[in-house]
Amino acid sequence: MNIKSAAKMFELSIDTLRYYERVGVIPPVKRDKNGYRNYTTMDLNWIFLAKSLRKAGLSIESMIEFATLAQSTEDVSKAQKEILSNQLQQIEARIVEMEQARDLLIHKIATYDEHVAQFQAGSVEEKDIEQLWEMAHVKEME
Repeated sequence: MNIKSAAKMFELSIDTLRYYERVGVIPPVKRDKNGYRNYTTMDLNWIFLAKSLRKAGLSIESMIEFATLAQSTEDVSKAQKEILSNQLQQIEARIVEMEQARDLLIHKIATYDEHVAQFQAGSVEEKDIEQLWEMAHVKEME
C-alpha cells in the first residue's frame, strides 16, 4: 500500500506518516525499487497502534521508545509491556476524572432550572448552597 492510501485509511496526513517514520514512532517502512514507501500489514498495524496510543495520550517520546524496543534483537517484551501498562494506568485515572466531571455536569443540568429559580427568587441562603466538592468526594468513596 502506498503512503497516500495508508494516510487516507487512518485519516492521517502524509506528513504525519513521514514524521512518525522519521522520528521513530513507527519502524522504517520498506521501499520499492523507485524509493516509494510500500506499507505492509505490519506497517499498517504500527500506524494504527501509534494513532491509538497518541489518542490515548502517550507521548511521542514514549512511542519512540516503544518502537525502538520493538526493533531490538534482545528480549524487550517486559519493557514494552511496562510502557503499555503505565499508559493504561494513566488512562484509567483520566477515565475516573472524566466520569466525575460527567457526573457533576449531569447533576448541574438536572438541577439547573431549580437552582436558577431559587436564585432569581432570592430564596437561597448560604446554608442552602450545595457544596459541589463534597458531592465529588462522595463519588470517589463509592
